Amino acid sequence: MLIAGAEVAGRASMDVRVADGRIVELAAGLARAPGEEAIEARGGALLPGLHDHHLHLLALAAAQTSVRCGPPEVQSREQLGRALAEASPVDGWVRGVGYHESVAGPLDRDLLDKFLPDRPARVQHRSGALWVLNSSGLRRLGLDAFDGGDAGTRLPGVERDSKGRANGQLLHMDGWLRQRLGARQAPDLSAASRRLARYGVTGVTDATARNGPAELAALEAAVASGALRQRLMVMGDDDLPQPTHPLIERGPRKIMLAESQLPSFDALIAVVVGAHAAGRPVAVHCVTRAQLVLSVEALREAGALRGDRIEHAAVLPPDLLELVAALPLTVVTQPNFVLERGDAYLVDVEAGDRPWLYRAAGLVRAGVPLGAGTDAPFGGPDPWAAMRAAVDRRSAAGEALGPDEALTPEQALALFTSSPDAPGGASRRLAPGEVADLCLLERPWRAARSSLSSEHVRASWRAGCPIWSR
Repeated sequence: MLIAGAEVAGRASMDVRVADGRIVELAAGLARAPGEEAIEARGGALLPGLHDHHLHLLALAAAQTSVRCGPPEVQSREQLGRALAEASPVDGWVRGVGYHESVAGPLDRDLLDKFLPDRPARVQHRSGALWVLNSSGLRRLGLDAFDGGDAGTRLPGVERDSKGRANGQLLHMDGWLRQRLGARQAPDLSAASRRLARYGVTGVTDATARNGPAELAALEAAVASGALRQRLMVMGDDDLPQPTHPLIERGPRKIMLAESQLPSFDALIAVVVGAHAAGRPVAVHCVTRAQLVLSVEALREAGALRGDRIEHAAVLPPDLLELVAALPLTVVTQPNFVLERGDAYLVDVEAGDRPWLYRAAGLVRAGVPLGAGTDAPFGGPDPWAAMRAAVDRRSAAGEALGPDEALTPEQALALFTSSPDAPGGASRRLAPGEVADLCLLERPWRAARSSLSSEHVRASWRAGCPIWSR
């Protein structure tokens, strides 16, 4: 194909020829070849296809058939009850996602029973770490036999009240819950993939810690069938095999840290050393000070390698930033949380920590490579909304949160245009010989930069193949 009259890296009226999945010519005034498809860009900016460096594909697909139970859609107890009562069950369950305590306080079985006394229900906290089940759901899973009748009730993570009764909260038991519910066909990724393509996303990194052979097989099948249109990097555990599909790459060994069950220092070092010995960097989940201190010290002791990542770095005060900057670490953050969760942070987070939440400009100034992901479905999947949040640094109610951490629109775009194996590195170039992962806007960058809206995306291509067009 020939994309004619595009703005490329600030140069107007450029023509881009694509063949065999790569850019083969870039110049002004290229003539259309016989049989070549021509796309008139009409001065719109042609960008590298966006790459979301941290999301969860299977959970995103499942969330599309779930009822929203938290802000901004649900903000009160009455709204929560109405949303659950009107939800359509899937596989016999009402499945909710995105709950936060600001809606109706701590959620447990008794509160869920008031909304859904007769139908099994499970609601996921927006952190992704907690599921809450009603009494009907607990009975279906055998978790009400708290006096020892069922081995599942003795599993760590089944939270209980003062009388030893399961209160409906299952903490860090996502894998167990999936297994207990029985083997099911992987969720259809086609709708989620189309949605991402509409945003100009041509590649994603799945950052799910439990990814193993079964999850990789489901993702490979989705790519092979065309349901998943993006190229893919997959993080996972030690059992994650090398992918066989050319559009899929194995990523870092994901280390998920739970604040309530932090590993010993020596145990974490051993995991890092083992991953490095297997030729894999690590990506460590850090949303608290304690997690970050433990992770950085373990990486220093084990010998941090280029490619090792800190995921989220939700709280990064100056003293910890110095520790991170002293090692060859990359930070992958979620600026969209400033917008989506900022108002809750202003209530829940100590005032002294608020300037250091989901930092951006401070990391850039310190020379730390900085990439971004949306953490979808635990955050909104639109990377343009995340870019706006990185520039505006305001909550949904308009409150400033760390304004000194604001990026320019160009820096915000760069969070999503670096290579999947080097987030925060140089943005991918549009030049002859480069893979044609492309995002075409309907207007020049100077007009798009002021709003950073996904509504400006006109078309996207992966390796020259169209995956979405307005």
